[in-house]
Amino acid sequence: MIGRAGALLVDVAIDTVPRGYRVAARPGAVSRRAASLLGEDIDALEEAWEKSGLRGSGHAVKVQAPGPITLAAQLELTNGHRAITDPGAVRDLAASLAEGVAAHRAELSRRLDAAVVVQFDEPSMPAALAGRLTGVTSLTPVHPVDESVAVEILDQCADTVGTDVLLHSCAPGLPWKMLQRSAINAVSVDASVLEVADLDGIGEFVESGRTVMLGVVGSSAPAAPARPPSVREIAAGAVAVADRLGFARSVLRERFGITPACGLAGATPQWARTVIELAQRVADAFANDPEGI
Repeated sequence: MIGRAGALLVDVAIDTVPRGYRVAARPGAVSRRAASLLGEDIDALEEAWEKSGLRGSGHAVKVQAPGPITLAAQLELTNGHRAITDPGAVRDLAASLAEGVAAHRAELSRRLDAAVVVQFDEPSMPAALAGRLTGVTSLTPVHPVDESVAVEILDQCADTVGTDVLLHSCAPGLPWKMLQRSAINAVSVDASVLEVADLDGIGEFVESGRTVMLGVVGSSAPAAPARPPSVREIAAGAVAVADRLGFARSVLRERFGITPACGLAGATPQWARTVIELAQRVADAFANDPEGI
């Protein structure tokens, strides 16, 4: 995920180090390779889009990138410390990321003739805000990111990208009150890690007129001989959340979405197709008759 961001960052290069990725003085093989792979993927997507007859069809496309907090938490500076330890570096990376994602979104929208929404993946956000990130040594702790700074950075990215922005995190303990103050349009979570405090946050977020995407479809295929879950079994997970919050079932149609639990990076192509089909069928059931679930 961080390496992929190397193709999106503007005027910021990255390189590999034993612990992951580091900001580099100038573009090298890693940055060039990331840009090349992204270009190949865009070409392949455009070709598949054309062959499927989807140009101008009104279907939307979603693009993903690491969020600014996670990017700064996982990318090293030249001195070996996390970029998140340097407030100036955090802001520079956020600005570079936002500009790059905005350009990427505009290019895809033009080439596909489709609306493009943006998802920022923030698996490190809860740990960064809670001060749980480790430093290079025990003598160089990583201090918590101030929530007001996090809101400012997220809002900057959302404003620059210029479209609806979805924040995704499979980590427990999302800072719902902070997200409530941000310009984020929707939040995607793994339903299996939700706790009581999360339910309160989800309720307030939905009541503010925004959307929560519930990850209730398994990201990996069940081990044989277990069968894939049914539409009704998957829908029950979302219904349980709405019922505990005291919402009418119609909210499932208006303010909730159905997604895989935590991405499909490790799924087989066959299971990825199955998951997308199951999620679509559950969403259709909520759209047609949420009271009947």
